[in-house]
Amino acid sequence: MNSLRIARAALRVRPTAVRAPLQRRGYAEAVADKIKLSLSLPHQAIYKSQDVVQVNIPAVSGEMGVLANHVPSIEQLKPGLVEVIEESGSNKQYFLSGGFAVVQPGSKLSINAVEGYALEDFSAEAVRAQIAEAQKIVSGGGSQQDIAEAQVELEVLESLQAVLK
Repeated sequence: MNSLRIARAALRVRPTAVRAPLQRRGYAEAVADKIKLSLSLPHQAIYKSQDVVQVNIPAVSGEMGVLANHVPSIEQLKPGLVEVIEESGSNKQYFLSGGFAVVQPGSKLSINAVEGYALEDFSAEAVRAQIAEAQKIVSGGGSQQDIAEAQVELEVLESLQAVLK
């Protein structure tokens, strides 16, 4: 009980004992309008802390655009299109099979994915053929493991087909 009285006494004394000096109000400096992007795959780094204007990501919680000074967050990525708008105004598109995006204070975005390729590297015909193959396995036969793998493959391929249209 004695320690409680000391704590209460400290609370009563603190406002008069500790006074913050009055500070003059200032204005915020111009904020950077760029975000530093790191886009990494296990075998390569596509972007290494490079300045970009905006990044659009396929988060599980919904499509998300990340600009400079975005609220820090961690997002799980679903298979889909990552769109990078560079300083030059050019637009680069990558298809990721999934991963994580971490928005950090200081306008930094780190994207880590297992697989990712430039969208232009894909053939719509090849994707359709692979979808047909995966559908045969899912509806046809095979072990439970084969069916489960084909279902995951089908989910990724259907996402890829949707962005290729």
